[in-house]
Amino acid sequence: MQQLMVALKTDRQHGWGPTLETLVFLFWLATGSAYRVVSRVFSMPLPTVFRVVHRMVDEVVAVLPHFVHLPRTQEELQVVGGGFARLAHHQAFGKAAGAVDGCHIRIKCPGGPDGHDYNNRKLFPSVVLQAVCDHQGRFIDIFGGYPGSVHDARILKNSPIYTRGNYPPPGYFILADGGYPCLQEPLALITPYKRPVRGRAEV
Repeated sequence: MQQLMVALKTDRQHGWGPTLETLVFLFWLATGSAYRVVSRVFSMPLPTVFRVVHRMVDEVVAVLPHFVHLPRTQEELQVVGGGFARLAHHQAFGKAAGAVDGCHIRIKCPGGPDGHDYNNRKLFPSVVLQAVCDHQGRFIDIFGGYPGSVHDARILKNSPIYTRGNYPPPGYFILADGGYPCLQEPLALITPYKRPVRGRAEV
C-alpha cells in the first residue's frame, strides 16, 4: 500500500488527505459496496465518495504499468523461470515465463438484448479477467472486460499478449490450464497434463 501511495498523486483540493482517500477506494474496491454505503462507513459526503473513487481509478490505471509488467530483461526472465523450476521441482520449468488463467468477476447483469451474454457457465453474470502471473503469484499482465459467456481461448486470442506476439521470448513458454489451447504462434503455451506419468517430466 505504501508503494501505491507513493506512486499516486498526493495533491488534493480538500482536507480528506491521500491516506483516507486510498482507504475509501480500497474499501469500495474490496467490498463492491454502493457509494452510499461507503459514504456512511467513512462519514464522507456521497458526492465526495463518487469523486474520490473515480479519481483514484484514473490514478491507479496511470501508475499500473509500474507495478504490473512483463519481465523486461533476460535477468528478470531467468528469475521467473528459476522460480517456476523450484516450485515444480524440475528444471524443465526453468523456461516458464509466466502462468495464465482467467477468473469471473461478478457484476450486475446489464439490461438490453445482450444481457444474457454475461451469464457464465456457473449461471451468474460476470466479466472475465485474464491474468498472467509470475512464480510468486504477482500479476505481470492483465486483460479484462469480455462477457462471462466468452471462452478462455477466444479471450486469449484477442488479448494484447497474444496479438502483440512478442512474449514470451523464443525458447520460453507460458503455463496454462486446460481451458486454453496449446498454441505455438504467436504465443507458446504449455498446458500441463491432467494425469501426468509418475517419474517423467511432461513438458
